[in-house]
Amino acid sequence: MEKILHICLNSPLTDRWNYQDNLLPKYHKINGNNVVILTSSYTRNIQGEIVYDNRKAYYNENDIKVIRLRNKYYTNFKSKFKKYKDVYENIKNECPTIIFVHGPQFVDIKQVIKYVKEHTEVKILVDNHADFSNSASNWVSRNILHKIIWRYYSNLIEPFTHKFYGVLPARVEFLKNIYKLPSEKVELLVMGADDENIKEARDETSIKFIRNKYNIKTKDFLIMTGGKIDQAKKQTLLLMQAVKNIDRKDVKLIVFGSVVEELQNKVNELADGVKVQYIGWVKAEENLKYFASADLVVFPGRHSVFWEQVVALGIPLMVKRWPGTSHIDIGGNCVFLKKDDVSEMYDKIYDLVNNPCKYKKLQTSALDKRRNEFLYSEIAKRSLD
Repeated sequence: MEKILHICLNSPLTDRWNYQDNLLPKYHKINGNNVVILTSSYTRNIQGEIVYDNRKAYYNENDIKVIRLRNKYYTNFKSKFKKYKDVYENIKNECPTIIFVHGPQFVDIKQVIKYVKEHTEVKILVDNHADFSNSASNWVSRNILHKIIWRYYSNLIEPFTHKFYGVLPARVEFLKNIYKLPSEKVELLVMGADDENIKEARDETSIKFIRNKYNIKTKDFLIMTGGKIDQAKKQTLLLMQAVKNIDRKDVKLIVFGSVVEELQNKVNELADGVKVQYIGWVKAEENLKYFASADLVVFPGRHSVFWEQVVALGIPLMVKRWPGTSHIDIGGNCVFLKKDDVSEMYDKIYDLVNNPCKYKKLQTSALDKRRNEFLYSEIAKRSLD
């Protein structure tokens, strides 16, 4: 049994969310390890807003000890250079045999290095969630923040690190090309889904309940999409229009998620309540149940962790092709979109619903045993290999 300390100081950690920061510790514990999470006092409320958690130490829903640290100096949560109180002291108190660092982009990584220099037997693992889709999007961020500052901190911890993990192929390349880390130390560690949630979501009773709730017949071809609809993900509106244009009453679309105020009227205009339904916000623990009830899940915008979760569910996918996201193709389970275009979405969906053999092939590929690689029970084991 290992004593694993997960350090999550790069971004807010929110209990009960299905992010990697939550699920890797959960399955490291399930797999028989002693697990502790060291994180900041920043978290998110039900609306997704950053709030302060005043608890210093407690046990979360998975019976994992969580230690929350306060800022050492007054800094806004948006500051890239926050420092926290007693990082080194808390690491020392926990005496880990493995330290799993979630994101090397924080200045207190020096406190991790200080501890490891004194305890050379400790294994360090570091993952990375940054690439050009969510970081390094302007000259200052790319050339100063990442190519100088975070490269410096990543290379400081490199001599002590057993493995760096990129959670997308694009994020593996980011570690190699932007932070200049040695290729032999960098690997892909995919994100995925909670095994327990997958089992619950695929329950036939749950699937029938959701389809009946929204008047989706057994023979209807149900398309589902979910996530935040904002100026960066306006492609959902194009998907709604594409489905409306398909002259078949049995092809239906359900859209769930929050919508920014300036797009709400357009969403309401496209949603007729029958063929295209916008159902609003769905609780995080219900997301997978909705995806599991679909015949096809479509994500026409930027990558999100939903992609990997749907692969784990075994549901056919249609997604926008982005560089460094080909890992979700497990042998023909995906249809890729090249453009932000109503006609392309229309053509590809129409082709599937009018060619049952082609859809059946997609469905068979989606159910391939390789989908199990996207379960956190397997990801957690692989992370420690």
